[in-house]
Amino acid sequence: MSFIYKNATFSSCRTYRYSLSRIWDKKKKYVLFIGLNPSTADEEVDDPTIRRCINYAKNWGYGGFLMVNLFAYRTTLPSNLKKVKYPVGKDNDKYIVTLSKKADITVAAWGNNGNLYSRDKQVLSLVANLMCLKINKSGQPAHPLYLKKGLKLTKFARL
Repeated sequence: MSFIYKNATFSSCRTYRYSLSRIWDKKKKYVLFIGLNPSTADEEVDDPTIRRCINYAKNWGYGGFLMVNLFAYRTTLPSNLKKVKYPVGKDNDKYIVTLSKKADITVAAWGNNGNLYSRDKQVLSLVANLMCLKINKSGQPAHPLYLKKGLKLTKFARL
């Protein structure tokens, strides 16, 4: 895919990723996804979750995709979030609020582990009118990676 703009915002040590963006059409609106935690994607490289979210955004007619997470700590294993002192990251809430205001819609997509440290509830207090792709049996919004491609958004009820 060809992008006209690719960016990611990190802490100075690159241990925390606060945001990621991919823009392909500046004339159209953007969609924001809120995941659990960042993995390997950066300003140049997309990981499977990012590619899936981009595909959803394109299918819905958006011109760009923005990504933030409940936890800004970068790890390929969500279980590692319990092993670090402060997995949220000091600037994370600022990016969540700022980008949710910039986006046309915000999609909750953090999966079943969003209740770790009650982080889901903290973020729900920051962002209004959340949508999701699917609600898991746990009541948490489904992670997009293994969901069907053609899903439509549904309103995410508060926990």
